[in-house]
Amino acid sequence: MRRLRTWGPGLLLVSPSIILVGIFVYGLIGVNVQTSLAQTKDRITGRVTNPGGFANYANLLGDDRYQHALWNLLVLTVVFMAGTMVFGLLWAVLLERGVTGEGVFRSIYLFPMAISFVAAGVAWRWLLSPAQGADQAIGLNQLFLKLGMPWLQSSWWSDSGPFNMAAMAIPAIWQLSGYIMALFLAGFRGISDDQREAARVDGATEWQLYRHVLFPQVSPVALSALIILGHMSMKMFDLIYSIAGANSYTAEVPATFMWIQLFPQSNPTGAAANATIILAIVAVVVIPYLIYTNRTEKDGRA
Repeated sequence: MRRLRTWGPGLLLVSPSIILVGIFVYGLIGVNVQTSLAQTKDRITGRVTNPGGFANYANLLGDDRYQHALWNLLVLTVVFMAGTMVFGLLWAVLLERGVTGEGVFRSIYLFPMAISFVAAGVAWRWLLSPAQGADQAIGLNQLFLKLGMPWLQSSWWSDSGPFNMAAMAIPAIWQLSGYIMALFLAGFRGISDDQREAARVDGATEWQLYRHVLFPQVSPVALSALIILGHMSMKMFDLIYSIAGANSYTAEVPATFMWIQLFPQSNPTGAAANATIILAIVAVVVIPYLIYTNRTEKDGRA
């Protein structure tokens, strides 16, 4: 009874949130998984479109179009994460060293975060227009022409090559680099000046100071940033939809393919299987991070 009086009021306070999360998050995940295992037939021809069970997942993973979407997702994720981390860290280092008008630069770098992916996608759709030549080029291709560098013109994301999604990562890098910069800058500012002065007194160069003193202490920030960027890229839909359109095969990723499955193809079972696979991919990335964070917090309290 005493233990009930101790944790009972707190449990009663958070119980509405627990119930809502249980129903509308985990409950709907369960419904989605159940839907993904269903057997379905074409209403007109009676042909089996989804055999049911885990065969639905096997058929989806064996689909050439879905494999193409997974490859696009891999290219997008790698380029997006690498570019965002590099630019975010670079800007954080420059601002951390102290520059005139730091607040202005910080606001400029963070401003893209205030723009929705849809609005940014509309603008970048024009900037990344594949049209080339003096008569048709617009956006970046026209800029390269004006600068006398026509060889830099590109078909961007519309290219059918294996790395076309690298161009699709450019708008995402532009939009999220400022956020990563803010994370790293907060990490750098949390390190005391005494450590910096001690390293300089010992004769450390600026590179050695960052390499051996500052960078190791912001590694948890880097890990958190990688996890955030990783799961954002895996679920990215609105930016790609705004730039490439609803039915673009060249820029297709699992999230946009799920839209096609659900609406044009009227295949909710396949879309549910696709959503479950995306959830599993995100879980593979996030769950180890949560375990690591939990262990780190326990070690810190011990």
